[in-house]
Amino acid sequence: MSKYILRRILLLVPTLIGMSILIFVMLRLLPGDVVDIMTAGDTPASNEQKRQLREAFGLDKPMPLQYLNWLGGMAKGDLGRSLRTRESVTAILVRSLPVTIEIAVLAALMTTLSAIPLGVLSAVRRDASVDYWSRVAGLVGLSLPNFWLATLVLLFTSLWFHWVPQINYVSPFVDPLGNLAQMLIPAAAIALREMATVMRMTRTMMLEVLRQDYVRTARAKGAAEKAVVYRHALQNALIPVISIIGFQVGGLMGGSAIVEVIFGLNGIGNTFVQGIFNRDYPLIQAAALFLATIFVVINLCVDVLYGYLDPRVKLA
Repeated sequence: MSKYILRRILLLVPTLIGMSILIFVMLRLLPGDVVDIMTAGDTPASNEQKRQLREAFGLDKPMPLQYLNWLGGMAKGDLGRSLRTRESVTAILVRSLPVTIEIAVLAALMTTLSAIPLGVLSAVRRDASVDYWSRVAGLVGLSLPNFWLATLVLLFTSLWFHWVPQINYVSPFVDPLGNLAQMLIPAAAIALREMATVMRMTRTMMLEVLRQDYVRTARAKGAAEKAVVYRHALQNALIPVISIIGFQVGGLMGGSAIVEVIFGLNGIGNTFVQGIFNRDYPLIQAAALFLATIFVVINLCVDVLYGYLDPRVKLA
């Protein structure tokens, strides 16, 4: 098992280096830069002034040298400074991180605690009314974009209840109820689609496992139905479901950007979007690489857990 984990960890290094190169190059391929945006006022700047700004920001250097400088700064723990505000990028990300993490964790908890039991119930009571309603709810959940749902919920609560969540982040350690009221709706908006995916996957895998010979053998030996479902069937059915949940948690870190913008939450996703609008290269690079690293690390954890649950994986 230790060799399997070490092999997976070593694969992170070329993956992260490749992602950093891809992020850096794709960002430079975007039309315009921060200098063009900063000087796009009523009084246009001269070419000499633009050249001086690009020189001050280090944008006049060749792209390979810019990349090596960025990579060297990251190796020292320096992510650079925002080209717009001159604030440390590390400070911006640290300030934005709790919002995004809380949304992702809440959405993952909602998904796991509701979708897995519903998928098991739908499989055990196949073709019953609860199964039909679960499948309909799953199709509806897959059909609703999270940005549309978030906008609709925000309009509904503001027009009918005259309530909108606070814009300034409320820490759960300062005001737990206020934090829950602020974060619950955004988390639910991005969790609905994930619930539908996990529920359908759980149902499919449970139906497949319940048809296996060892499940019929357990029933033939007189095992209780609950023991058959939860001890024999569910443990094996959850292996691919755990993979799906792991991928979703990584995706939620970046996928919450639109919901953060709609609800005015200053998370990493919202910060990333604002950085794109401003062509703030250091901020965009750091935020994109951070989200990509989180996604890769979560997938690594899923792979390790997968190998623990299914020994055939680490032996492959």
